[in-house]
Amino acid sequence: MTDAASSPAASAHKMSARGVSVSYGDKQAIRDVSIDVDMDHVTAFIGPSGCGKSTFLRTLNRMNDTIPSARVTGDIRLDGEDIYSSAMDVVQLRARVGMVFQKPNPFPKSIYENVAYGPRIHGLATSRAALDGIVEQSLRRAGLWDEVKDRLNDSGTALSGGQQQRLCIARAIAVDPEVILMDEPCSALDPIATAKIEELIHELRGRYAIVIVTHNMQQAARVSQKTAFFHLGQLVEYGDTDNIFTAPKQERTKDYITGRYG
Repeated sequence: MTDAASSPAASAHKMSARGVSVSYGDKQAIRDVSIDVDMDHVTAFIGPSGCGKSTFLRTLNRMNDTIPSARVTGDIRLDGEDIYSSAMDVVQLRARVGMVFQKPNPFPKSIYENVAYGPRIHGLATSRAALDGIVEQSLRRAGLWDEVKDRLNDSGTALSGGQQQRLCIARAIAVDPEVILMDEPCSALDPIATAKIEELIHELRGRYAIVIVTHNMQQAARVSQKTAFFHLGQLVEYGDTDNIFTAPKQERTKDYITGRYG
């Protein structure tokens, strides 16, 4: 790893976390996690329920700030900037590091307004035509345009579950983020909708740094190039997805991958 990191051609990491711990009141949820997230691959977080993977994901755009008892220590940087510094604008941070949740959560507004909302509040469109362009491009990137272009004024909540999740991805993309965090984005979806989201992740790879939390190991193997295995609040192992699944270095990783627990 040091060789790649020190070579001049190596790109700097998009996000870097060092020694990150999170506790909720007296309960420690994650302990001393260090990881890098790069632009050119999808990073998957796997591990049993309650192992800390979603908690850690939420540190990457300060979503834990919304929980009064949460305390985050350590260092997390986006393009070298400390995201927990007092100078960091959290609203701006969450535009740069978008989030897609487990359960699709479109606003109770039209399909158009769901996507237009972010660009409008962040002042990204100077005219209605520019806004129309952002909405269309975001829906196209989310693989939804052809299905909804004739009913942009219909409510986003009237779409199917899989379409709603793609609408939420379009909404995240619309503010031109650099990183997209996905917290078990397919767990509420059927296999056909899941396949569409996975296809979409492949298409978005490289345009955004993508981190996905999944309880589905097959999904992690299909969509990611890097995998991090969490257990009991610790990062046990992190490396190339192929290596994690075929030749894990840690016994705990091997036990989880082979189904001995979890």
